[in-house]
Formats: sequence, C-alpha cells, structure tokens
Amino acid sequence: MSREPIFNVPATVLWILALLAAVQVIRLLLPDEQNHYITLAMAFIPARYAGAASELPGGDVASVTSFVTYMLVHGNLSHLIINCAWLLAFGGALARRIGGLRFLAFSTFCGIAAIAFYLVFHFGAFVPVVGASGAVSGLMAAALRFFMPAIRSGGLGDLRSRPGQVPLASIPEMLRDPQILAVIGIWIALNFLFGLGGATLANGASIAWEAHLGGFLIGLFTFSFFDRRQDSSTQVLH
Repeated sequence: MSREPIFNVPATVLWILALLAAVQVIRLLLPDEQNHYITLAMAFIPARYAGAASELPGGDVASVTSFVTYMLVHGNLSHLIINCAWLLAFGGALARRIGGLRFLAFSTFCGIAAIAFYLVFHFGAFVPVVGASGAVSGLMAAALRFFMPAIRSGGLGDLRSRPGQVPLASIPEMLRDPQILAVIGIWIALNFLFGLGGATLANGASIAWEAHLGGFLIGLFTFSFFDRRQDSSTQVLH
C-alpha cells in the first residue's frame, strides 16, 4: 500500500524557501554596516532609474540585478514568514502543475512585472523596496484560475494528487465567474485600502501595494502561457 508523504511540497518550492531563509540569516549575522549596504544593493530603488544609480550601493549593476534580488530580501522575520506561508499555500500546487523550471520562471516573471508596475508610480523615489510579495501575489492569482473550478467540481483531491488535470479557467470564463470576480475585487480593494491608509509593516516600512496589484494582475492574465496540462498517464517528479 502506497503512502502519501506528510509534507507534499515540491523541491523547487522548498529550495526557494531555503534561499529566502538563508539570505535573512546571513544578513542578521553581518555587522550592521555591511547588512545595510547589502540590503540596499539588493533592494529595488526607483531612484536608480532617474540618474542616481552610481550613488547607490550596487552601482549600475544593481539597476539590472535588483529587479530580481529585491525578492530575496525581507524587512524582518515576520515579513519573511508571511511571504513564505503564502508561497507554501499556493506555490505547491502550481509547481506540481507546471513543473519546477516553469514555476521558477513564472514566479520570477511575476516579481519583475510587479516591481515594474511599482516603478511607474514611484519613478525616481529614494525608497528601497524588498520582499517577494509581488511574486507571491502573482502565484495566488494564477492558482485562483484552477482552484475555483476544482472547488466547484468537487475535485479538491486532484489539487494535491493530479493538479495538472484540473481545468484552467480561460480569461473569458474567469471574467464571467462571480466567485473569481469576487476574490479579484476583494484583493484589489484591500490593496487600495493599504495605499490610502498608508499601511506599514512592523518595522515601519510601507507596504508596496502597487507591486501587489501588478504581480496579481500579471499572474492572473499570463498564467496560461506557462501552464502545462499533464497527460493523465504521465507522472512528473519535482
């Protein structure tokens, strides 16, 4: 008799979680001055694109790399834990559905799109942005497109055992689905409230709600390009 593992988390997701935790631990072990420099070099700072790149840690190189590295840095432990929890909640089913490499590419794509969306609204600002929230928002939106069909069809078990067999709602279907539209509306409304209310994290850093929205929308509308429906006779290990 076969047994399901207690923690059925794809290896790609576990490696991402380990990387995020390792970056946090390394920063905590560094002297404050080095920690501050590395954080700023990895953070996304809109002022880099208004002529200040050479004046900031990381220089011109960081103008390119920070589109990705900002996702690896978190403001504090609670910020890291929240993002890791959301990554576990939605990333597992996505990684099992599309495979580890596609999952990594999709996550990175959502994170880059999220921070590009943020840049449109804050061009030139000397505000460091860190955290994987934009990418995680994209994962949540993508999962929404096959979580809801699975819930309605009673196929919740397939989300764990055969996520590649769960139908993906097309964009027209999604825009006609009252449940999906309700979730989208609530998410957008919450983030607008964060912005209007000036919501902050525990360490006083502002929540980059524009990045949340950007990641969510890009994940929602582009996931079908990354989706790979698996043949029922094929099992893919990650």
